[in-house]
Amino acid sequence: MSTIIHELDQIAISVKSHMLLRKLLKENPLLDEIMRNARNETEALIGVRNWILEALKKHDDAYKFYKHEVKCRESFEKLEWKDFAAIRILDYIDNAGREFDDLNLRGEKAISNPIALIWLAVNFGTGGAKPFFFEDMLQLFRQFTGNLKREIPSKEKVEEWMDRWTYGLDPRIAKLREENRERILKILINKIDSGEIKDSKYFFESGLSQEQKYLKMLEWWDENVFHLRFAVRTPELLNELLGNSLDPDTMKILYEAHEQGIPFFVNPYYLSLLHVRVPYFAVGADLAIRHYVIYSKQLLDEYGYIIAWEKEDIVEPGKPNAAGWLLPNEHNVHRRYPEVAILIPDTMGRACGGLCSSCQRMYDFQKGNLNFSLDKLKPRETWEEKLKKLIGYFENDPQLRDILVTGGDALMSSDKSLEKILNEIYEMAKRKKIANEKRTNDEKYAEIVRVRLGSRLPVYLPQRITNNLTQILKEFKTKASKIGIMQFVIQTHFESPMEVTPEAREGIRMLINAGWTVTNQLVFTAAASRRGHSSKLRMVLNDIGIINYYTFSVKGYMENNFNFATNERAVQEQMEEKIYGKIPEEYYEEIKDFPNHSETLVENIEELRSKANLPFLGTDRNVLNLPGVGKSLTFRTIGITRYGRRILEFDHDANRNHSPIIEKIGKVIIIESKSISEYLEQLESIGEDISDYESIWGYSIGETEPRVPIYEYPKYDYKVTLENTNLEIA
Repeated sequence: MSTIIHELDQIAISVKSHMLLRKLLKENPLLDEIMRNARNETEALIGVRNWILEALKKHDDAYKFYKHEVKCRESFEKLEWKDFAAIRILDYIDNAGREFDDLNLRGEKAISNPIALIWLAVNFGTGGAKPFFFEDMLQLFRQFTGNLKREIPSKEKVEEWMDRWTYGLDPRIAKLREENRERILKILINKIDSGEIKDSKYFFESGLSQEQKYLKMLEWWDENVFHLRFAVRTPELLNELLGNSLDPDTMKILYEAHEQGIPFFVNPYYLSLLHVRVPYFAVGADLAIRHYVIYSKQLLDEYGYIIAWEKEDIVEPGKPNAAGWLLPNEHNVHRRYPEVAILIPDTMGRACGGLCSSCQRMYDFQKGNLNFSLDKLKPRETWEEKLKKLIGYFENDPQLRDILVTGGDALMSSDKSLEKILNEIYEMAKRKKIANEKRTNDEKYAEIVRVRLGSRLPVYLPQRITNNLTQILKEFKTKASKIGIMQFVIQTHFESPMEVTPEAREGIRMLINAGWTVTNQLVFTAAASRRGHSSKLRMVLNDIGIINYYTFSVKGYMENNFNFATNERAVQEQMEEKIYGKIPEEYYEEIKDFPNHSETLVENIEELRSKANLPFLGTDRNVLNLPGVGKSLTFRTIGITRYGRRILEFDHDANRNHSPIIEKIGKVIIIESKSISEYLEQLESIGEDISDYESIWGYSIGETEPRVPIYEYPKYDYKVTLENTNLEIA
């Protein structure tokens, strides 16, 4: 290892790195003096540490935060802009020389010692640090000295950013989507006529005119099964349905991805949301959607080497998962927290209505599993018996009170399959309640109070939301409410205001009228992270009755590099944009009652926004799904690689109950897959003015937001046992 470090230290820095270094030293004469007078890197570290520490001690609250003597949201919000820089420099020094496994580079070692790299560059012109590293250090010391200031944008500025983004309910956009639909349907008609596409359900009777065929196609368009059967699985068909508008470089990537066996699945409805004729008023508006459909070069390069991000997804029979939970099997139940577990059925619910390019299951696809072979996912005869055993896991666990049915996608299950699952949940919840009557007060089990269905179909395929489906949901809620289940939630995943179409709005209306609350989880991709984009999405979703739940940083390693927006941008967005949707505490009790009146959610949301003068309700929390256990945005930046990629040390979310294993896991290290410079370059390449993002450099600390009370579990009128079963911690 020392040989490797020595060799890297011998690498000369580039001309551009020299120029940035010169600027860094010119702007910071004291740093220049420390570097030139230090006889070795240790003296350089001590010199910088003494300088920074002296300044930080003048701000007692910040010094205590640095020393971990205080750590909470309130303490975080007291930090001044200069404090962020001082704490980061000291954290760099405290962690100097630490070695990390860089899973972005397939496990190569990353060593963080930025002050030593500056010393090597000053005295020998070596160290191998790249321009992105020096750009980050330049901005760091500008922040410390006050030359990089932070000006929180005004509400008017944020609304100006929001106004840049149109949405799918705009009549002009709806007209373009009609053009797209017409083009797609006419191409499919020709392929059916030529025999290129054959389907036992969707075919034309002889003697139909072209107009009659088109009208028949319009009828089929409203059926979700049509879109699944005619889903695009090849680059050729994708490009043809998009009017051959994809450029040669994109097609080359798609062809290579197809040859490597990367699954490809996009249904005609969702494909119709992509621009072919780009309108002057919405240039780039569809990028957050497009980047979900079109694969990146990074994914192509990493496919075959991808590893699971969430370690509790890897389960060995009879052994606890990464969170310490024993599960009934390794395929159907996932669990992180004491109160909730995920049920993944052996039905079509294991699949999705489309494939997202940054899907967390890419690591599994490369083994040849599933790959959208939908015929293989019909329930087997043994499924009902297996379902009863799986449901028994929830019944016999003293802490489980929340069941999330997902996959895949819960609504990909047929009505019949979904109804069976819901009925089993109902019977289980009833038995759990009856069993509690025989237990003493402090021995009682947590009863089921929340049922959730995770589905992207309201976005991908709103045609799935039918009268029959909503009747099943309504009937389940009616009877389940009588046995104490109080929260009924559809968790969906809108990524862009452009996905909020008339069809999606109607689907959401039907779900809400069935008495279910619809919440949204946004994945904060590079395209979705543009200024005002997430805020506009929150507003548009509120308009149709959706409550925002989570804003997730992109998880995964280098395979998701293209879609990754740095965690620093997530904090910046939280502090500078979402802040204008912050709900005053005086309205907490009011919003907490929203799920009890889901049928009037649109009206209730609008009334609260009006009273509180908010453009949207910022009920979501910015978080990252940690590769250890849990979700969090509580971190400190403790290192940086020679390439300028920051090294973050995450702590667990202090706002919720965790598996006891987190005491053993401790903090979680994440090396980001791109530098701030690379992220800004990417934004600039898609038309952003990067001067709007300048303060991103200074966000080196994060603190997870507290949950808005709407997401709290209802309280029991008895004391739940402290006992944990299904838990094994070595």
